[in-house]
Amino acid sequence: WNKYRISNIPSLIFLDATTGKVVCRNGLLVIRDDPEGLEFPWGPKPFREVIAGPLLRNNGQSLESSSLEGSHVGVYFSAHWCPPCRSLTRVLVESYRKIKEAGQKFEIIFVSADRSEDSFKQYFSEMPWLAVPYTDEARRSRLNRLYGIQGIPTLIVLDPQGEVITRQGRVEVLNDADCREFPWHPKPVLELSDSNAVQLNEGPCLVLFVDSEDDGESEAAKQLIQPIAEKIIAKYKAKEEEAPLLFFVAGEDDMTDSLRDYTNLPEAAPLLTILDMSARAKYVMDVEEITPAIVEAFVNDFLAEKLKPEPI
Repeated sequence: WNKYRISNIPSLIFLDATTGKVVCRNGLLVIRDDPEGLEFPWGPKPFREVIAGPLLRNNGQSLESSSLEGSHVGVYFSAHWCPPCRSLTRVLVESYRKIKEAGQKFEIIFVSADRSEDSFKQYFSEMPWLAVPYTDEARRSRLNRLYGIQGIPTLIVLDPQGEVITRQGRVEVLNDADCREFPWHPKPVLELSDSNAVQLNEGPCLVLFVDSEDDGESEAAKQLIQPIAEKIIAKYKAKEEEAPLLFFVAGEDDMTDSLRDYTNLPEAAPLLTILDMSARAKYVMDVEEITPAIVEAFVNDFLAEKLKPEPI
């Protein structure tokens, strides 16, 4: 469950038995779309191939997907019936305009999860970007399969070559209202906030709690754990795998207090923890001083399964 970051069931994942690498995360869509196994072994295809075909604007104009060449692309999985989706769409419209006005080559492709074509049309009328036609269910399903979509809203940001920059476009848009950090390359260490706290549910997370509202102290904490985070991320990237940990620094605010209460953590600060919400487990390092050596040893012991978990 942790390795593949499963948040919904049933889930079916196909692996290459020789390498252990994930071939397809959305196996349920595969067996629905290809019951005869004609596309076996269902390996990932390039974005350019999956998106190939006509795309729509809300005025009825049709464009070929080749018009995306040379642009960063946001693939937006959303639906009108989903309240968080509608909230994100309002913010995303402004972000899209700011990025375009800054002269950046950027396009968004709406991949609808609406329950009827009328709902799709109503929702799409609010969007200034492109969409996969609602009637092209096969292409919408292939895009869901390609990115292993398990929930909406999800915004995947791609570089001009069609490679994933970030799967956390929703968080980035909410955290960067002025779009100064577009195209939002991932940071090794994040400052825990209301908008990115949802990532705590996606797998084990190292969280360093600091007892201060001072940005300087939070920044110092980030600098302390960043080299370890970068080393872990690079190690797993070389193996073409996702890093087994996310890294956060948590300051002093109501959301952090709620997290401490929920996980029954001591009030001490600094406090070094690894929280695994899906397994309802926590690992706590309560020492007077947090050093890079302590953080690295803590992480390595966790990855080697040498730490004993406490229940959340």
